Amino acid sequence: MPAHPSRPAATARALVLATHPGPTVAVTVVATLLAVAAGTPADRVALVAAAVLAGQASIGWSNDWLDADRDRAVARTDKPVVQGAVAPSLLRTLALGSAAAAVVLSLVLGVIPGVLLLVLVASGWAYNAGLKRTAVSVVPYVTGFGALPAGVVAAAPGAPVAPWWLVAAGGALGAAAHFANVAPDIEDDLATGVRGLPHRLGARASAVTGAALLGSTSLLLVLGPAGPPTAAGWAGLALAVPAVAVAALAGTARFRRAAFPAVMLLTVLDVVLLLAGGAAVT
Repeated sequence: MPAHPSRPAATARALVLATHPGPTVAVTVVATLLAVAAGTPADRVALVAAAVLAGQASIGWSNDWLDADRDRAVARTDKPVVQGAVAPSLLRTLALGSAAAAVVLSLVLGVIPGVLLLVLVASGWAYNAGLKRTAVSVVPYVTGFGALPAGVVAAAPGAPVAPWWLVAAGGALGAAAHFANVAPDIEDDLATGVRGLPHRLGARASAVTGAALLGSTSLLLVLGPAGPPTAAGWAGLALAVPAVAVAALAGTARFRRAAFPAVMLLTVLDVVLLLAGGAAVT
């Protein structure tokens, strides 16, 4: 017979799931690679990675802690709290502790990069604490992900200032992530009184808005840097144009399956262009 996991192992697994590991790992990896692209020394790259990871974990844990009652109300059995695998009180303790760690680790990098990195953490907490229920639910994503590349670049030697187009692209990519993240949970959210901007716009308009934001990110990252776009940049735009058109169909039941790969393609393309942009500022 297969061995059942021990209770400590099950709790550890539940705690990892409660961090929302997909977005947490993705944001941490992108921030780390951007720090490398910006020419940051290895020890400071490690600090950037640790600070961003702690901040993202705190946002994930705070989300599941603050949403525990709402998730139970709609029977979100994918949530560890609903499964009974972890108590909300433990998530609260870990969320506050990891937020404190993020503050310390970020400020070790310096006041300017530290504060900019902490804007992302504060934005995530503000979203979880109530902004997700309002018409300005996208604002924490714009501010947080706009500040992230600025903070990572500022951690490089000489504390360079990130160019406007890199910050704007980060904000646009964050806003697109908001529309993409909300889409699978719209019905559950509406059932518990959560009416953020995507809920108010509806599935179809949100899909079009998200696709437009991803396309705008591509344009900013290719056309924003000084000088003519590179051949790789033009190739990226050539891929982005049809992908935007297909991604805009994500809000329709008929084309949703085809649209998802287009959204993923645009997201990966924009992340690659973002990393290339980080290298261009050094």
